[in-house]
Amino acid sequence: MAIFMTVNGKATPISPTATHTTLLDFLREHGLTGAKEGCAEGECGACSVLVARPGTVEPTEWVAINACLTPALALDGQEVVTAEGLGTAAAPHPVQREMAVRGGSQCGYCTPGFVCSMAAEYYRPDRHETGAHGETGPNGFDLHALSGNLCRCTGYRPIRDAAFAVGEPAADDRLARRLASDAPEPAATDFSSGGRRFVRPATLAEALRLLRNHPDATVLAGSTDLGVEANLRGQRAECTLAVDRLPELRELTIDADGIELGAALTLTELERRLAGRVPLLSELFPQFASRLIRNAATLGGNLGTGSPIGDAPPVLLALEASVVLAAADGAREVELADYFTGYRGSVRRPGELIRSVRIPLPLAPVTAFHKIAKRRFDDISSVAVAFAIDIEEGIVRKARIGLGGVAPTPVRAYATEAVLEERPWTESTVAEAARVLSGEGTPLDDHRASARYRSAMLGESLRKLFAETTETAGVLR
Repeated sequence: MAIFMTVNGKATPISPTATHTTLLDFLREHGLTGAKEGCAEGECGACSVLVARPGTVEPTEWVAINACLTPALALDGQEVVTAEGLGTAAAPHPVQREMAVRGGSQCGYCTPGFVCSMAAEYYRPDRHETGAHGETGPNGFDLHALSGNLCRCTGYRPIRDAAFAVGEPAADDRLARRLASDAPEPAATDFSSGGRRFVRPATLAEALRLLRNHPDATVLAGSTDLGVEANLRGQRAECTLAVDRLPELRELTIDADGIELGAALTLTELERRLAGRVPLLSELFPQFASRLIRNAATLGGNLGTGSPIGDAPPVLLALEASVVLAAADGAREVELADYFTGYRGSVRRPGELIRSVRIPLPLAPVTAFHKIAKRRFDDISSVAVAFAIDIEEGIVRKARIGLGGVAPTPVRAYATEAVLEERPWTESTVAEAARVLSGEGTPLDDHRASARYRSAMLGESLRKLFAETTETAGVLR
């Protein structure tokens, strides 16, 4: 069966190519050189392109992703639009025209990536003129759409001006009309080259059978971590198992007992579909990398890597989440607090993959996520702290605190929780608990922060929470 993707409206064969060939390299090999490699790790956005994905408002949405991280084979049967496919010099796309007339480009290296990220926001179905507020323009353009794009010579004001100047798509805009039709179904793929294999199974059962027979297979979801390993460390998987489009891993259900989040739903999809239903996750999403990364990254991938500095685990720990692990012979549920076993290690057995994340209800009324990093957005945290606290008549009835960046694994701050529970939510209680929180984990010195700084920030995070929530909780200092 032929393996192909639709690029700028034209069916383009993918084969033959190496299993690790990125979408960026594939496009450039076909003469589409607008997308560039700047960092090869999803931080600069010079490689941004558009892909057609199932929408939350319309049947299809144009989603911007990092082409440098995504294997070309992962786009089998999918639709891709590059900067060249948006417009021409004679008939530029509205986004391209605004970038030009407002001086949004100097050297131009980053411009095609900016244009693609801007185009995704331009076509967002629920973008409407609302009046300027915060980081949203009068035309409803959310500047977070550009949080993963970097420019080092133009300056951001003219780029912002261009973003805030675009209007609504014209009635005859072909890419806007495309939103009304269904997104392409994921193609079942099985491709081998040079002794390496790339497989996208059609069902979860098929994926689990393959994983049982090949327990060393590399499971691929958004490729925001594995893509970096392949680009910068030369990692080459013998067998890659793509699970990002499996319907069974893309379900979101809410009932009286809890919320179940499919492991292959992207963070952007979760953010839009939850629509603020979980306030602590709503605080996490804007601080998790960039929109380009969130358009591909998944909770399953973030937990599967076992990184001690992943932003999602502290939040999920505070929410008392559990992980559903599926295998060919059945499934089991593990509390996230018991999931991590060591640096990038977990209780997940060979042949298992993460099917979903479950969050029990009801949710704690007092929550906060504090990410301490050197940049506001698109940065790795030095310390991440998530709080979920129940306060009743001025007494802390229950406290759950998740920490990241202070130990070989994400951890629960059990000692601090014990100090808070069944105590009054007062400045003296918080001061005592903050001293305990400063000693939780085993902070280390590295290029992001010193151990002393990390310990100090742990304590300060609790004091900040108290200052922010005292009035809400109805407690006098």
